[in-house]
Amino acid sequence: MRAVAEPEHLVIDHVGHRGDGVAMAAGMTVYVPYALGGETVHAEHVPGHPDRRRLIKVERASAERVAPFCPHFGICGGCAIQHWDAVPYRAWKRAIVVATLAQAGIDCEVAPLVDAHGLGRRRITLHARMGTHEVLKVGFAAANSHDIIPIDRCPILDPHLDGAIEAAWAIAEPLISVGKPLDIQITATHSGLDVDVRGSGLLATALIGKLSRVAEQQRLARLTRHGELVLMRTPPVVSIGTAQVALPPGSFLQATVAGEETLAALVADHCRRGKYIADLFCGVGPFALRLAAKSRIAAFDSDAGAVTALQKAATSTSGLKPVKAEARDLFRRPLMPQELRDYDTVVFDPPRQGAQAQVTQLAASKIPTVVSVSCNVTTFARDARILIDGGYTIEGVTPVDQFRHTPHVELVARFVRKR
Repeated sequence: MRAVAEPEHLVIDHVGHRGDGVAMAAGMTVYVPYALGGETVHAEHVPGHPDRRRLIKVERASAERVAPFCPHFGICGGCAIQHWDAVPYRAWKRAIVVATLAQAGIDCEVAPLVDAHGLGRRRITLHARMGTHEVLKVGFAAANSHDIIPIDRCPILDPHLDGAIEAAWAIAEPLISVGKPLDIQITATHSGLDVDVRGSGLLATALIGKLSRVAEQQRLARLTRHGELVLMRTPPVVSIGTAQVALPPGSFLQATVAGEETLAALVADHCRRGKYIADLFCGVGPFALRLAAKSRIAAFDSDAGAVTALQKAATSTSGLKPVKAEARDLFRRPLMPQELRDYDTVVFDPPRQGAQAQVTQLAASKIPTVVSVSCNVTTFARDARILIDGGYTIEGVTPVDQFRHTPHVELVARFVRKR
């Protein structure tokens, strides 16, 4: 019989890049969620994870510790940090960027962290599972676990998501009978809540009818299942600059309205001299539709639905310079140097994995100005290194915090080709 490890008394050295307290135990680095630097804590081993500990009790608290504002904090895995005073939290988040760039050998100015939480998150994905004793659970995943923590409210949500949690419960109730785990993506739009359900598989006509009635009762703008329409009461629309964009089902948007506006303002400033701009990984156009007020735009993304929505919005909005949007997989078919020669500026905002294939081609091009937007400091540093080695100079990085209470940080940077 394997011996059960005894709980440990640990002194936390600092908060790591993932938001966990970092300590030494028996000569090994270990990680304690919800602990702060300088604290003495009582923690226990996490089975199967020799470097992880579970916080039992804070025996000597840091002067920087504050009371969390959400009753689900520490159980729900959505937020990693609500227990840290705002000033050291902001310094820590900026320091993540500084340290990661230094590790990549990138020496540049890192601006102060820009808060972009605004009114809160305008999109969420809730999970629905049948728990023990055939009890339905709808909520967020627990930290480092697939367990679902049922919730009835979330204080970091934009008020325009009011009713989203109730709608998710109402949608899950008839669907849980299919016996499959569900992911329910909900986005706040000007027209109301836009909901896309994933994981249900094919449904009988009777179940689709029940979903339609739920959508009516919850007054959803639209309900889709794996992108297929169940019911649309009114097209879900968001404003981007002066344009009105009708969203495709399951569309990606920046997490907060303030986050989108902050990133777009930084991009516009870096592109202020651009006359013909390529917007790569353009999505539904958060940059393209704003930049088109002053510049010609060519926009590219692998999501054909997003590209179509962008093109329709641009065509129907007066006062914009020409916008041409094209569906193209930039991971498999990056724009080559000869295709880039007509542009004076390129903006790219890839998913978390970065844009290594496309950046390699940018580094081989003669584009005068390249603007990078990233949601992953590690892949940003890798891509930045490629541009710098290809002859670009980085003019500085601005970190943006739209994922407050988490270790995630957005970045915007401008690169100029050396003359």
